[in-house]
Amino acid sequence: MRIVRTIAEVRAAVGDAKAADRSVGLVPTMGAFHEGHLSLMRAAREQTDLVVVSLFVNPTQFAPNEDLSTYPRDEARDAALAAAEGVDILFAPEPAEIYPDGFATTIHVAGITEVLDGASRGPHHFDGVATVVTKLFGIVRPDVALFGQKDAQQVLVVRRVVRDLDLDVRIVACPIVRESDGLALSSRNVYLDREARSQAGALNRALDAGEAAHQAGREIVPAALAVLAEAGIEPEYLELRDAETLEPVARADRDALLLVAARVGAARLIDNHLLTGIPA
Repeated sequence: MRIVRTIAEVRAAVGDAKAADRSVGLVPTMGAFHEGHLSLMRAAREQTDLVVVSLFVNPTQFAPNEDLSTYPRDEARDAALAAAEGVDILFAPEPAEIYPDGFATTIHVAGITEVLDGASRGPHHFDGVATVVTKLFGIVRPDVALFGQKDAQQVLVVRRVVRDLDLDVRIVACPIVRESDGLALSSRNVYLDREARSQAGALNRALDAGEAAHQAGREIVPAALAVLAEAGIEPEYLELRDAETLEPVARADRDALLLVAARVGAARLIDNHLLTGIPA
């Protein structure tokens, strides 16, 4: 595995692969790899000939009061894990490589970025995500880019960017990877102390309760909220949204996402379940 730092280096490597008619897969990450990241790398390895993993803690998607300075970083560990999964190139640029002096362009996706995490974290968040992902697509020129379904809203934002800007890349959303108690894997899980870690399992239990209520024809959101209340968690949001548009829905008559965000101990955690539509 090669570790490259510059746009010129990764473009040269990808260019050689494309000249040989090899397909390219990209896994965009902010590092602190866990099994969820590794599952994306494995999927990229299965689907493409050259696997590029970007490792970049993107400053533009953090607000001043968020955890940019403390976000977990361990490049040596991440590099070893990526190499073990057969990754070909680890692209680990410095911020100035991605955002040089005078950088003045932002990609903004209207509508779906203004709710849920966009409302909780502010409009900068998805502007930062959309901009850095668009840059990575331009740099790497992947045939396929793989993202985790845990960040369901992010996946929808990226899909919209690709559609609206006619970018020639296929977006693949891979299943959420969970701990034995259902907690979705996240780099921020390292912030959880023992008590908070025990409490955090309630997020997935709440989504399970909402899904069970859906299958039984009962109200979905109240069932999920009851589980969180029992665990002493007050969510930033717990909402049922259309799976494509993120418009609020009262029932899952068509495919819908039940999404939750909550602060548990020192960590802000998100999770979701896709509820398959049941005809009214």
